[in-house]
Amino acid sequence: MIRAAVFDVGECLVDETREYGTWADWLGVPRHTFAAVFGAVVSQGRDYREVFTEFAPGFDLTEQRTARAAAGQPEHFDEDDLYSDVRPALAQLRQDGLWLGIAGNQTVRSGKILRALFSDDVDLIGTSDDWGASKPDPLFFDRIADAVPHEVHEILYVGDRVDNDIEPAAASGMLTALVRRGPWATIQWNSEKAGKLPTFRIESLSELSSCIREFNGRER
Repeated sequence: MIRAAVFDVGECLVDETREYGTWADWLGVPRHTFAAVFGAVVSQGRDYREVFTEFAPGFDLTEQRTARAAAGQPEHFDEDDLYSDVRPALAQLRQDGLWLGIAGNQTVRSGKILRALFSDDVDLIGTSDDWGASKPDPLFFDRIADAVPHEVHEILYVGDRVDNDIEPAAASGMLTALVRRGPWATIQWNSEKAGKLPTFRIESLSELSSCIREFNGRER
């Protein structure tokens, strides 16, 4: 039985297109060029932070986040950046009786934004900065398991990345859903692991409610 659903943030709940565009502006490179290099780095299985060092050798993301904030250009997302299916999907899953959470690799600042957006909609909001562990570290998923009041095999983790979300969540004993959007899911979708590992492969979060009901029906 699936009794809880926990969601990744970037490219699962939040469309990061605008934010990556602001990073291109900060680096002083055309947005389409930044996007092209981003896609190349992801397709090669490299760490996305290498995108920045392609344009600025020695680039330190933490330092540059601080510099952006000091310059009055902090990283930011808001209601307009949420995918259109997010609110309806959360509302339906809540109506279905599921315990809901949000947990991703996010900064303290992003955690504050998430709490402003979602505190009334979910039971848990946790970030890597809160927990001192980042995906795909197994400790991150241990933190989720500790926070959710259900057994680990009753938790569905929903994300857009096979490497950072689906594979480590499954290794921790959770069920998983891979949502096809954003650069990672688009590039990884036809890989062997993307085909075999997820409990569900979905095009939209709106599919989750029916997927979970069908799964739970089989488990009874």
